[in-house]
Amino acid sequence: MHSTDIHTGHLFFVDPLRHALLITTFIMMVMLIIEYLNVLSRGSWSKHLKSSSWLQVVFAGLMGIIPGCLGTYTVVSLYAHRIMNFASLVTVMIATSGDEAFLMMAMIPKTYLILTLIIFGIAVFTGFILNLIPRISNFQPFSDQHKLPIHHEDHECQCFQRETIIPQLRALSFTRALLIAGGILVMVFVGLGELGPEDWGWMRVVLFTGSIVTLFIIITVPEHFLMAHLWEHILKKHLVKIFLWSLGTLIALHFIEDQIEIRKWMDANLVWMIVIAALIGLLPTSGPHLVFITLFASGTLPFSVLLVNSMVQDGHGSLPLLAESKRSFIYMKLLNFLVALIFGFLLILLGFDVVASGF
Repeated sequence: MHSTDIHTGHLFFVDPLRHALLITTFIMMVMLIIEYLNVLSRGSWSKHLKSSSWLQVVFAGLMGIIPGCLGTYTVVSLYAHRIMNFASLVTVMIATSGDEAFLMMAMIPKTYLILTLIIFGIAVFTGFILNLIPRISNFQPFSDQHKLPIHHEDHECQCFQRETIIPQLRALSFTRALLIAGGILVMVFVGLGELGPEDWGWMRVVLFTGSIVTLFIIITVPEHFLMAHLWEHILKKHLVKIFLWSLGTLIALHFIEDQIEIRKWMDANLVWMIVIAALIGLLPTSGPHLVFITLFASGTLPFSVLLVNSMVQDGHGSLPLLAESKRSFIYMKLLNFLVALIFGFLLILLGFDVVASGF
C-alpha cells in the first residue's frame, strides 16, 4: 500500500471520528445541563414548555434557524426526555439548514436571510398544523424511563450544597475523578480547537462555555446526582449508542460521497431537480447539500431547488435522533420530505421561482 493511500485512509476515518465525538460531546453536555436545571427547579421550567405545544413549536423554530446543529441537538434532547412533542421535532428539522448556513452566509447573505425567514415561517406553520392532529403531534416512542427523573425528597436531590463540595473532593470517588478528567480534556480540546470549530466563532464559544458549566456540575453535585442522574441516566443509556450510530453513519456517508459525483444528478429538468434535492436532503450529513448552494450562487439553479433541499436536510442534527429512535427519524424525514415538495412545487406554480440574479 502506498503512503498516499494510507494518508487518505487516515483522513477517511479521522473526519467522521471528529464529527462523531463533537456530536456526542455536545449532546452529553446538553442532557446534563437540562437534567441539572430540571432537578434544581424541581421541573418547573420544563413544565412551562411542556404545558404549551404552541410554545414548543415556536421555540423549536427559533432553535432551528440558529446556524449549525447546536439548536437542533437541544430540541432532540428535549424530545428524547419527553418535554417537547413530535410536532416541535419536525419544526426544528425543517427550520435548520445545518452547517450549510455558514456557507450561505458567506456566499449568498441576502438570499440566506430571505431563505431563513421563509423556512422559519413554513416550519412554524407546519408545526401548528401538526399540533391539530394529536395522533401525529403526540407521537412519542420513548417510555416513561426517558422522562427527566425528579426526586422530591430534599435529602436526595440537592444539586448544589456548598458545605459538601470540599468533603466530596477530599473523598473523591472513582466515578467523579473519571468524569472530572473527561470534562477537563473536553475543555482543553475545545480551547485548542481540536474538538469543534478551529476559529473562535460563536459555536466554539458555546462549546467552551458548555464544557466549563459541565465541569462545574460534575465537581459540585452530590454523589446521588452524579450516580443516579449523570452516570446511570445519561452516560450509560445514551453515550455509547449516540457515538457509535453517529460514527457509523458518518463513515458510511463519507464513503458514499466519495464514490458518487452528485453534480451529474443536476443534468435534468426542474421537476426532477426538486425531487433530487429533496432525496439528497434525506441524508443526515453535511456535504452533498453544498452543491445546491454553489450552483444557486453561480446563477444556474433556481431558488425552489435550494429551498427544498434546505427544508429536508438538517446537517448532522438528526444523527442523535437516528441513534435514539429509528421510527422518529423516519417519520420526521418523510414529513419534511412531503412538506418541502409541496412548497417547492407551489413556488413554481405561483411563478415566484428565481435564480441568484433575482436576489
